[in-house]
Order: sequence, then C-alpha cells, then structure tokens
Amino acid sequence: MRVDTVRTVDRYLGIPLCCVLTLLRNLKRVLGLEPDASGSPQRIAFIKLSEQGATVLAYRGIMRAVRQVGRENVYFCCFGNNREILDILGCLPPGNVLTIRDDSFFRFAAGVFHALRRMRRLRIDTTIDLELFARISAILAALSGARRRVGLHRFTTEGLYRGDLMTHRVQYNPYVHVSAFCEVLVQAATRDPGETPLAKITVPPAEAPFPCFQPTEEESARVRAMLPENADAVLVIHPKAVDEFLPIRQWPLERFAQTAQKALERRPGAAIVFTGLPAEKALLDTLAAGLGSPRIVNLAGALSLRELLALYTLADVLLTTDGGPAHFAVLTPMDVLVLFGPETPLLYGPPGSRVETLWAGITCSPCLSAANHRRSPCTDAQCMHVISVEAVERKLNDCLARRGR
Repeated sequence: MRVDTVRTVDRYLGIPLCCVLTLLRNLKRVLGLEPDASGSPQRIAFIKLSEQGATVLAYRGIMRAVRQVGRENVYFCCFGNNREILDILGCLPPGNVLTIRDDSFFRFAAGVFHALRRMRRLRIDTTIDLELFARISAILAALSGARRRVGLHRFTTEGLYRGDLMTHRVQYNPYVHVSAFCEVLVQAATRDPGETPLAKITVPPAEAPFPCFQPTEEESARVRAMLPENADAVLVIHPKAVDEFLPIRQWPLERFAQTAQKALERRPGAAIVFTGLPAEKALLDTLAAGLGSPRIVNLAGALSLRELLALYTLADVLLTTDGGPAHFAVLTPMDVLVLFGPETPLLYGPPGSRVETLWAGITCSPCLSAANHRRSPCTDAQCMHVISVEAVERKLNDCLARRGR
C-alpha cells in the first residue's frame, strides 16, 4: 500500500478502533477482569511494522530483551518486506519473525489476523510497541492477548489519539535518541505499571555494539565485478531521487551531481557509485550520463539488501540523506555522511564514530515528529537547500582523510 493509503487507514479506521478497544478495556477494569500487568516478562513481541533503518536503531532494545528472557523467547512483528534486515542482524531466530503483507488492504487484513492468532498461540505476555504513536501498532498490541503492553502514551500533549491501550504507558521524550529510547521501552516492561509516567530511569548507555555484516565470497565477488577497476577510493551516493515517504528531506539532485563531479576532479582515480530503488534508475542514469565519466556506475535497482551491504564493505564513504541506507551502513566498516533537514540527527542520526552529519538547524527544523504523524506543512525545504556543495565536499574530505585516502 502507498504511504498515504496507510496514513488514511490508520486515521479513519484506527481512531474508531482505538476508541472501541479503550471502552472495552475500561469495562474490564470496572468488572475486575483486566489481567494483572505487574511482574517480569517471559515472552516478548516487538511491534515495528515499517522502516528497516529504524529497525537497525532498535537493535539495542532487542538485545536487552534477548538478555532478559532469552533469544528463543523474543519475537518481532513487521511487514514482510521489512524482515530482511532482521535476518541480517541475526539477533532473533528466523522463525520468531511474524510478518504481515502490505501490498493490498485485504492481504494486510489477512496478515494481521494470522499474526494476532500466532501471538495468542505463542502466549506472548509482553508487547513492546516501537512505533511512534501509530495507531495500528497499538491495536495489534491490544488484540495480541498480552497482559503487559508497553508503548508511548500522549498524556497531556497534543499527540495523535490512539486510546488508552497500554498497560505500561511511557512518556515520549524528544531529547532521547531513538536507539536509546527503544531500550527504555524494554526496561519499562519490568517497572510498576502504576508509575506515571514511565519510565523514571536514566538513559541507558550503549552496551550492545552493532554486529558487523560479513558478505559471502560470492556476494563480494558479484558486487566487485560491477565496480570500475583499480579505484583508489569508492564513494557511494544514495540521493533518494524518489522519496514517496518524506519528499521534503531530499537534497537537490543537481547538487549530488556537482558533488560527484568535484570528487572526480579532486581524485581522478576514485569511483562513484549511485544506488537507489528501481524507480530511481532512469533519473540516476541521466545524472550519470551527464557527468560523462567511465568511473561512474549506476546500480539503482540492481542490488539486493545483502548486496548493498556487500558494496558498503568494499566502499569508503556513503553520502546520503536521512533514511535506511545511512542506518544500514553502521553495520559495515565504511564512513557515512548524512544530510539532515526536516528531522534531527539528535534523534535519528546513525550512531557510531564513523558517522558525520550535516544539519543546518534553522528555526522551523525539525518539523517532523512523533506528534504530527511525520507530516509537515512545508513546501519549501530550505533546511535541505541551505546545505551547500562546498560544505558536503569538506565533510567528504574529512571522511577520506580519516581513512588515509
């Protein structure tokens, strides 16, 4: 389903369902039928339907749950096309990933039914809702049969309405990085559900380092064969020429071209690799042809996720805007330069010492948040346009210098 379709369903179907389920929960409370939500989790299911990059950021929380209840007792519910990153992370048994199809509304509804039935059969006692105020995840948690449900609650803020379905209601903190906040949600599951708001704990330090992706020899050889020969440095550029989800976070495509041109002028032996979705191939073909260099190759739509990560293990630097590829890259040894605009690196920046970010920090940025369904009224993303090619070039030079290039 398209992003706007998902938002429409979440709004017009999600709001009445959240209301009805809240009324039913209140009735159970009055009748004394609501299960006791105290105690320690034994079997945990995370709910994070979309965004593979955000799943990478959830790694800390997943690993805390694994240490707490054991790997075999941790599950993850997501859309089917988002499960591959979980297989790459390797933090859960493959059979513990519950998938829902989202290519049509009817398949989505059927997938939800099967996922809920399996959670009930597994006797999941704790759900961790990793979505930032999406209603569908709260509904899944409420219908899962789990007596302990951890998730964000808006309390007195003006955030999205999604009823009162969580037993462990966590206060959203826009000053805590998303990767740490996922871990806070897991810790909140062991707290007294009467503690309002959860969780009155210090932000946990990072204890679980990200796993390092190891491609197979065949994957490395296949990707290496696509690259220009004898390159003394490889710069990967992922422009997000087509961004249906958040188009206002795009940097002008011609500036990516100018950056690539300057990189080739400064380093004639370097290789430039464009990556992206199949829908971006034609645009990037035109961009690459305009640069007219044999040391530029366009691999948009040509790589699987594993092959993309294999490319990252062979490359030196990734230049991209905020999104999945920037977070995937922290699983590899490459350096990363990420351009931020309508969102802030303070919350969504890929963690790690090899990451550089550029963010202008103009007064209306960030304009996307958990409280507005990540929708902005902006039609002129100056927060991205004010980032200059020269500023990007300086950062790229810093990355290459750090690598001895």
